[in-house]
Amino acid sequence: MNQSIRKAAVIGSGVMGAAIAAHLANAGIACLLLDVVPGQLTEEEKAKGLTLEHPAVRSRLAVQAIARLKKTKPSPLYDESFAERIRPGNLEDHLGQLSGVDWILEVVVENLSVKKELLARIEKNWTPGTVVSSNTSGISINEMAAGCSEEFRKHFLGTHFFNPPRYMRLLEIIPGDKTDPALVERIKEFGEKKLGKDVVIAKDTPNFIANRIGTYGLLVTLRELLDKGFTVEEADAVTGPAMGRPKSATFRTLDLVGLDTFLHVADNVHGKVTDANEKEAFAAPDVMKRMVANGWLGEKGGRGFYLKRKGPDGSEILSLNLSTLEYAPQRKVTSASLEAAKMAKGAREKTKALLAGGDRYAELAWTILKKVLLYAADKVGEIADSVEAIDEAMRKGFNWELGPFETWDAIGLVKSVERMEKEGESVPAWVRECIAAGKTSFYRSEGGKRFGVFKGEYRQLEERPERISLKDLKERNRTVRSNSGASLIDLGDGVACLEFHSPNNAIGADILLMIQQSVEEVEKNFEGLVVANQGRNFCVGANLMLLLMEAQEEEWEEIDGIIRLFQNTMMKLKRSVKPVVAAPHRMTLGGGVEACLPADRIVASAETYFGLVEVGVGLIPAGGGCKELALRASRAARLPDADLQPHLNQAFETIGMAKVSTSGHDAKRLGLFRPEDRIVLHPDHLLYEAKKTVLGLAQAGYEPAPEEKIRAAGSDGKAVLKLGALGMRQGGYISDHDLLIANKLAHVLAGGDVPAGSLLTEPYMLDLEREAFLSLCGEPKTQARMQHMLAKGKALRN
Repeated sequence: MNQSIRKAAVIGSGVMGAAIAAHLANAGIACLLLDVVPGQLTEEEKAKGLTLEHPAVRSRLAVQAIARLKKTKPSPLYDESFAERIRPGNLEDHLGQLSGVDWILEVVVENLSVKKELLARIEKNWTPGTVVSSNTSGISINEMAAGCSEEFRKHFLGTHFFNPPRYMRLLEIIPGDKTDPALVERIKEFGEKKLGKDVVIAKDTPNFIANRIGTYGLLVTLRELLDKGFTVEEADAVTGPAMGRPKSATFRTLDLVGLDTFLHVADNVHGKVTDANEKEAFAAPDVMKRMVANGWLGEKGGRGFYLKRKGPDGSEILSLNLSTLEYAPQRKVTSASLEAAKMAKGAREKTKALLAGGDRYAELAWTILKKVLLYAADKVGEIADSVEAIDEAMRKGFNWELGPFETWDAIGLVKSVERMEKEGESVPAWVRECIAAGKTSFYRSEGGKRFGVFKGEYRQLEERPERISLKDLKERNRTVRSNSGASLIDLGDGVACLEFHSPNNAIGADILLMIQQSVEEVEKNFEGLVVANQGRNFCVGANLMLLLMEAQEEEWEEIDGIIRLFQNTMMKLKRSVKPVVAAPHRMTLGGGVEACLPADRIVASAETYFGLVEVGVGLIPAGGGCKELALRASRAARLPDADLQPHLNQAFETIGMAKVSTSGHDAKRLGLFRPEDRIVLHPDHLLYEAKKTVLGLAQAGYEPAPEEKIRAAGSDGKAVLKLGALGMRQGGYISDHDLLIANKLAHVLAGGDVPAGSLLTEPYMLDLEREAFLSLCGEPKTQARMQHMLAKGKALRN
């Protein structure tokens, strides 16, 4: 069996096939994308004089699919250039090339006979040892492979990627009855470490794990709404964040998925199960059938349970009355239970607060929840062996904050079962047996290890060294020092982690103080430092509210002191005698970027949205952001006769247009990451990889980088930058205030009014930053931008 996967082939270039090929390309896998040969010419092909035998026509479907990948938003590719890793072909001319790949993925229409026929063709071109998988959301893997040889079936399994593959973390692996167990482990490891997926092993049952439980839950909610007279928006208010679920809740989720797609998934279970109650639970409600017949398919059909339209005051979203099938303005949903859930912190407390409310919404939540919990418990052993597999599938496939069994623990297993039985519900015997044996929760922790119930006994959950939890470390008293905004945590092996934990991880004086203290502590007692956290976003910038208040009060000396503190702190981080690695993830903006740029290395999540966005609030970066990009431009122009201006132009454009990367790889393209900075696909492995990088630098005999002089573009370079900004103003692309900001930025990046080629110190550049920042703080239009951002959450262009 081949032990590495470097080349893959995806058969089927539809939306899902192309997106899977894109994500393989994201992971550095060369990919062959195949589809059928078209039977007719397009008008464009006719105009070009092409025939059906022309290679461009024969591989047209795959060629068009690759072209669509480059235009799709949000992009399935980390970088548009990665599309070059995908090679188009067709199933008649290029099927023989399957013999040269390591993994063949079938991603054609969800039709058993079509898949069986294709597998037979694949086997004829198959090299023994090559992995073959089917991306299916619910068709039986064993039925699919029934006509294949035993050797082929050893290498065949199901791989259910959730859509869109780049953004959805769940990958369900479904072994067939002949699949080699070693192959299953190999693909599981590859999926997690190379593709960045959370992998669960599912059994070959209809719709596997996540779609089985999730579809049941969505149908339960719809039936409760119809039976009890709740509105669509009421049901979504209950089944969204109040219950630890996504904002899309129930009916927005259905609109996103597509009602026709959802009914197909539900029908698959309905047609396969034999239990009468379960068959009834998956029967499509008449109202959904009518909606599909009307073409009300959700977002792709323009309307579904919700309809977005333009009203007199702008866009408005109407909700569907399921009795009349008419759309009407949504009514605001409020109640004591919903307010209590809103005020509670974390999914566990929110769910408990919602259920304790005692009103009709609390009752609706309880009814939906108990049915889903009981159904999930009934499926343990049938769809998956363990409670943790079901929980992980629901967290990563449906974006629930807690899986069903984690939720059950949160609300109290014993008390909730007592209530269920009083209400006449049948609780699965294994759950009752666990309680009778004194096991009052599905999970427990002991000695830093976690256990989950498995076949009536607690079993230690798989230890994953690549997944470091700061929360767990803090619970184990590994905090070295802490304040209200940040903590220094011992990661072990001589590495410390500086964690931000202020609201939105916004940088204030408390975080700056902790950075300084952390550098001092690490220099004395550790091998190096990781700057990371495990919040929703790494850092959305500095404390804008405080800055606005100081500006409105004209406290210029106070603002100057704050900026000096920020700049000095970043320089202290940069001059640390021990290696520093920054590990950003998701939104990393403004001051968050400036906290990363001084690091010796950046080890970033692939999903990092990284940008200096200060111009959006009428300012320029003043925590070292301008200085660092000017320094990088200077480094890039070190070669003899190299021109500094193009590199400075890129920095000017990146900051001046407030560009935010669409991925970690895109941050490299923008010049915000260096070539040596690393990208990690699995977000839960980020801290581990950053720690490894610190240790690698330390073991290599780390020495702090010497102080560098920055080659200035000077007055001439500034004039070029200002001329470009003036052209934007004359073209009507920017406002007068934008032009003012751009001119200040040009002055800083060029090094001020000095001769071209002057060598400037970093402190000099920081002074330029600070002076420009202070002057902009006094501008009324800048203050208006800050106020608008705080009030509306978006930039004001004034």
